[in-house]
Amino acid sequence: MDKPAKKYFMYVLLCNDNTLYTGFTTDVEKRFQAHQTGKGAKYTRSHRPVKVLFQKAFSQKHDALSAEYHFKQLSRKQKLYYIQHPEAFK
Repeated sequence: MDKPAKKYFMYVLLCNDNTLYTGFTTDVEKRFQAHQTGKGAKYTRSHRPVKVLFQKAFSQKHDALSAEYHFKQLSRKQKLYYIQHPEAFK
């Protein structure tokens, strides 16, 4: 039986102070739980995430990291638009 292809994700969290946190992982739910318990990134220890707003899967790690980098370059307004209209950013 073939092993399923590994997926890599770029994800965006909404934090309790209404800020956005963007990251990369192979397991969004597990990473979200780590952030919520203070074991994730330094930023999310003081800005607790309350919700996964967005996630996008990639077959290559490089592509997910590139998407994370480019997303972080956007303004908040652009980020929110991207989350609502991901098809506009192909």
